[in-house]
Amino acid sequence: MAAGATTAVSVEERGGSRLSAAALIGPATFIVAAGLLIPILILFRYSLDLYEARRFVVEGYTLANYIKFFSDDYYLGVFYTTVKIALLCTFACLILGFPLAYALARTRTRFKNILIMLVVLPLFVGNAVRAAGWMTLLGSRGMINAGLIGFGIVDEPVEMMFTEGAVIVGIIAVNLPFMVLTLQSVIESIDRAVEEAAFSLGAGPWHMFWRVLWPLALPGIIAGVILTFILGMNAYATPVLLGGPEFKMLAPLVFGQMQLGNWPFGAAVSFILMTTTLVLTATSGYLMHKRYRR
Repeated sequence: MAAGATTAVSVEERGGSRLSAAALIGPATFIVAAGLLIPILILFRYSLDLYEARRFVVEGYTLANYIKFFSDDYYLGVFYTTVKIALLCTFACLILGFPLAYALARTRTRFKNILIMLVVLPLFVGNAVRAAGWMTLLGSRGMINAGLIGFGIVDEPVEMMFTEGAVIVGIIAVNLPFMVLTLQSVIESIDRAVEEAAFSLGAGPWHMFWRVLWPLALPGIIAGVILTFILGMNAYATPVLLGGPEFKMLAPLVFGQMQLGNWPFGAAVSFILMTTTLVLTATSGYLMHKRYRR
């Protein structure tokens, strides 16, 4: 009888705790879901309309905007450029960010908080301001060209602004702190004794990293990759300022279409951008989990 009563009480307590949790997170979840889903539905509805110069938006249900995007080589080129740059920047952020995150996680210096603040500090400055800073460095009269000419390495300024390379450098600089902070928090939670045990069993630094540290840090790696990839796919200020008017990615293309009044096509491009980002991030996360779950 006592055991049965105890079980009934525990089940009742668990049910009450679930109800309390639902009551606490319910309002916030509803607001977030509504703020996310309603604009997406409106966006998708706009993408099915047609645009006419004199009538602005003609209501309808057509896939003409999507057909226009995927049948035009120009828009497919913009799509390819966006995905390529987002992947390159994500890979570069992972390669550059992992050693720094590991050093921050394992350092025992009393200045650790200051070092972390130095990583966070660039996030206090807007993307446009940081892009303007890169413009002063990469411009034909910028510091880099002035140094190259001053040391006699080149005779004329090297064209670095308004190139794909400038955009990649700018996006990496924007996204790198997110990758470092994500990896640092995960690596810090990994017991250092695990690494020492691997070394004591004869593993070299590379084998320890690949067989021990990488699988244990995989949740942080996936989170960092997804975060930086999403930011790269949706970059706006950096491509506009460092790439110039001739260089196009999907986010500036959306803004340009909206500015011209072609809301249906802009909405279709927005939906394609969002869908591509979700599909690629979900696929990469699934493949990485599948690879290291064995």
